[in-house]
Amino acid sequence: MTKLIVTAGPFTFDARLEEEAAPRTCAAFRAAMPYTGQIVHVRWSGEGVWIPLGDHDFGVGYENHTSHPAPGQIILYPGGISETEILLAYGGVAFASKMGQLAGNHFVTLTSGLENLMTLGNSVLWKGAHDIRFDFA
Repeated sequence: MTKLIVTAGPFTFDARLEEEAAPRTCAAFRAAMPYTGQIVHVRWSGEGVWIPLGDHDFGVGYENHTSHPAPGQIILYPGGISETEILLAYGGVAFASKMGQLAGNHFVTLTSGLENLMTLGNSVLWKGAHDIRFDFA
């Protein structure tokens, strides 16, 4: 099991790659590490923040995909009918875009700091974009 440290805004979370359930997605993400970006609040999906990635191609299809990630789960939407994105659920999420319901690959799970997720999400909602960084632990 590969452990990660995710730093989002002022918060640090321990995490793990879901390598058994999403091996191709994890391998593609691992190749991009350390990974940095900015999270903004979702538009359609509920209580989540996302990294918009436009037409970036991670070279993966669907695996371990869901439309309803639980708080602390991170999904990668590989693109198709909407733009590529990485989404972190901090509360209830029904993953969607202006095109309708989507499914993304659950490939990272936060394992500590979950008590800070709602505060992070509300901060992004009311204060705007926050930096996010994924590092190997």
